[in-house]
Amino acid sequence: MKNHSTSRFKTFVSWLLKLAIVGGVVLAILMAYLDAQIREKFEGKRWALPAKVFARPLELYPSLVIKPKYLVQELDQIGYQRVPNVQTPGQYSYNGQEMDIFRRYVKLYDGDETAARIHIRFNNEVIDGLWLDGKPTTLARLEPLLIGGIYPKHNEDRQLIQLSEAPELLLKTLVAVEDRDFHHHFGISFKGIARAMVMNVQSGRLVQGGSTLTQQLVKNFFLTRERTLIRKATEALMALLVELHYSKNDILETYLNEVYLGQSGRRAIHGFGLASQFYFGKHIGNLTAPEIATLVGMVKGPSVYNPKRKPENAIARRNVVLNVMHEQGLISDYQLAVWEKRQLDVVQYSQYQRVEYPAFLDLVKRQLRSDYADSDLTSEGLRIYTSLDPIIQRSAEQAMSKRLAQLESGYRMPQDSLQGAIVVASTESGEVEAVVGDRNPRFFGFNRALDANRSIGSLAKPAVYLTALRSPQYHYITPLDDSEIKIASTNGHVWQPENYSKKSHGTLPLYQAMARSLNQATARLGLQVGLENIVKTFNDLGVKQHIPAYPSIVLGAFEMNPFDVAQMYQTIAASGFHTPLKTIRGVTTAKGELLSRYGYEVKQAIKTEPIYLLQKIMQQVVREGTARYLNTQFNESLNLAGKTGTSDSQRDSWFAGFSGDKLAVVWLGRDDNESMPLTGASGALRVWAQTFKDLPLKPLYPLPTENIVEQWVDVEQNALSSEGCDGAQLLPFIKDQLPLMSVDCANQSSTEKPWWSRIFN
Repeated sequence: MKNHSTSRFKTFVSWLLKLAIVGGVVLAILMAYLDAQIREKFEGKRWALPAKVFARPLELYPSLVIKPKYLVQELDQIGYQRVPNVQTPGQYSYNGQEMDIFRRYVKLYDGDETAARIHIRFNNEVIDGLWLDGKPTTLARLEPLLIGGIYPKHNEDRQLIQLSEAPELLLKTLVAVEDRDFHHHFGISFKGIARAMVMNVQSGRLVQGGSTLTQQLVKNFFLTRERTLIRKATEALMALLVELHYSKNDILETYLNEVYLGQSGRRAIHGFGLASQFYFGKHIGNLTAPEIATLVGMVKGPSVYNPKRKPENAIARRNVVLNVMHEQGLISDYQLAVWEKRQLDVVQYSQYQRVEYPAFLDLVKRQLRSDYADSDLTSEGLRIYTSLDPIIQRSAEQAMSKRLAQLESGYRMPQDSLQGAIVVASTESGEVEAVVGDRNPRFFGFNRALDANRSIGSLAKPAVYLTALRSPQYHYITPLDDSEIKIASTNGHVWQPENYSKKSHGTLPLYQAMARSLNQATARLGLQVGLENIVKTFNDLGVKQHIPAYPSIVLGAFEMNPFDVAQMYQTIAASGFHTPLKTIRGVTTAKGELLSRYGYEVKQAIKTEPIYLLQKIMQQVVREGTARYLNTQFNESLNLAGKTGTSDSQRDSWFAGFSGDKLAVVWLGRDDNESMPLTGASGALRVWAQTFKDLPLKPLYPLPTENIVEQWVDVEQNALSSEGCDGAQLLPFIKDQLPLMSVDCANQSSTEKPWWSRIFN
């Protein structure tokens, strides 16, 4: 019996040894696998750093027209503090007539701007005096607003710091609250677990956690947040391996950059470097003790103790941390007493608490992809400098929101049934300065400015009239027939366009036909000049899409998106010079090294003379045509030009208009493509006007060439006239495209000019 028991014991031991060996091999394999994961993460690129996208730097100069309230708004947005007396960078003061700004150091793609004091003197809404560090200057630039990021899929954002940048008080407080044995354990602290349990029981609340900083780092870096024994065991093994390979300083620095500290919309705030900027608008090295306590307190629960969303919770947690700091001898009795009563002092505006502009960022990403891979944009920490103007962007957003609500109310439309898009660009440079892709400008989703392909309606007409003006057979007052017209297609379908008023207007001059947006006259003109020629004009204006040469294209029976429409009208506004619309000025590395600088591409696509006449006609659209509403909103001296557009059944409301320096295209419609009680004049035009109502615009003066002449004419008789003749008007013409008839002022009879006079005129 004894021998049998001994045999069974030996068998048991043998199996136990075998299991131990197998378990040891499995553990060794697991440790090797985990070790490889740790080494790859710690010794490679630890984080995917999103690209940072910046607006244009605001350039201040004498004679700049800018409302002081807009400058104040921009300073607030970029995180400047308004004070009675400016003393440190990041502060400004304003007394109604003068402004002092202590500019921070600015790093830009085209050079750096040192920290400096800027003094501004206003004369109403014009800068009439500018000084930099006490000396008169012609230019001073402010730092650009951070307007968004191009994030990896997990939407993490962080601002990397080195351990030496963190205040010693922050490091000591973090260790005291989260892991007092950090400098003595090897990744796992049984003593710390026991102490945490005792302190939590004594205080009646969770003051400390049992996990070490190393375990927390491992959990954030490699593991899920599920609470299972297997995950906890894996966490412990990996913590041991991390401690085996890396120094305490390396672990602590990584933790400072990795820890999750809140959410800003879709963006996750990671690391104390970004959190200090986001919550307090300052570099981590400038944090005060109460601010340090607030951030360290958030580690326990970033959503529960968020100082912006739950200030009462945050103050309570901060005071717990302050008491720990006091117990550890880090702060005095007096400091504890004072700081426990202090408010949180979080910043309401900070460039790190930014408002993102999804429609504009979408355009930036699309334009960047021609030069950069998606992985570069989401992981390398690139700095993208763009042309977005926050002042114009804000005005466009507010105009869209306000006017759509008014239109829905005024026309008794269902609430939130209307949608819209706006694209604003500089006529001089082709830089896009604002994009709105949804009535909710913060919406990340379908971007109507870039992707809503809708029938452009009467916005096509300028291409038709420009085609005519490019031909020697047509001029400013060429008579056009606005009678009814029927056009039969090869399949037997009859196209019969009608004017909006359902009335015909007989014969009238070319410029009036377009100013009044007459469909019948335009259709006849389109057939006369040739559909293929009109398609070529569209292409010359910058339209890249295929446009079939059907008669209905003259009235815009094809689809374009607002951005492509803006590209087309940019060429018109720029006197025939085609400039691709662009958003990007420059790209640098995270360290500021220049990677790309984007200049201007300009080519003359259409001769200046016919474009000059077209601009004059489009000014008539505003003075006396379908866009005359602008006369009630703007000074007539601005000489604005534009074109309304309404598609069939009033499914789309458009307006494209420009001044001497700004072009904007507005589209309104319904996503279900149903009809609306709106035309281009009653809908989109109102949003355009609201956008620019409080913004400075330069007057539009079409630039004539030596081939442009001002000539007195008798419009009704399509004849040359003289200043003293009855009904004579002074109108522009291309020198060799004048009316063939002339009027004898003496008896008001018309005579045909001899053919040779046209040669020597």
